[in-house]
Amino acid sequence: MLAQVDSTNAEAMRQAGGLSGPTWIFAARQLSGRGRRGRAWRDPAGNFAASLVLRPAEPPGQAALRSFAASLALHDALSALVPGAELALKWPNDVLLSGGKLAGILLEGSSAGGRMMHLVIGIGVNLTGVPEPGEAGALPAVSLLSETGARIAPEVLLDHLAACYAAREAEFQAEGFAPIRAAWLARAARLGQEVTARTMRGETSGRFETVDAGGNLVLSTADGRRAIPAADVYF
Repeated sequence: MLAQVDSTNAEAMRQAGGLSGPTWIFAARQLSGRGRRGRAWRDPAGNFAASLVLRPAEPPGQAALRSFAASLALHDALSALVPGAELALKWPNDVLLSGGKLAGILLEGSSAGGRMMHLVIGIGVNLTGVPEPGEAGALPAVSLLSETGARIAPEVLLDHLAACYAAREAEFQAEGFAPIRAAWLARAARLGQEVTARTMRGETSGRFETVDAGGNLVLSTADGRRAIPAADVYF
């Protein structure tokens, strides 16, 4: 455990070359966390910040499907710690609580020759506090404490999360993405409802139909079925 770090993902990337097996990088305080598309991830004291370093055997596209395994594992861990919590998974890799954003996941890594050298899965959870309001239209941030009254120490969550992720990783390696996908869809927020997917080039609205075998968001739109590989989803 680190007392303080700029970013657990950054520290994981720095250490990755010297690690021989799966390793968690965990910090009590993260000062410069980041989310998808370079956004800042604010991390008030008492919240959870950790990154898992892996050496996947799969090509980058397949290895990246571990974002679904990670969000499932976090759902598993939180469900065990706070039974009855209204948790859901938001594509591509957020965990929601009572309709607000509780946690985010960021994958980074390096590859060479079409294979992954290492993969870093960064996870941030609002256990006790929430960051300042983000962009307009985004889901409000919530904390586990404010929504459920449960006060979970970051170290306790790490113990549960590490065990839950190990189980999901074993499932992924033994059976591929199919069971992970099915379990994720069973916990998906707004499945069958209208959502909007925004990219740098525009936005697409439609009914959230499924997530396909490649992890793409599939929307049923007025112009037909659309598979979207990367976007920000708005409800």
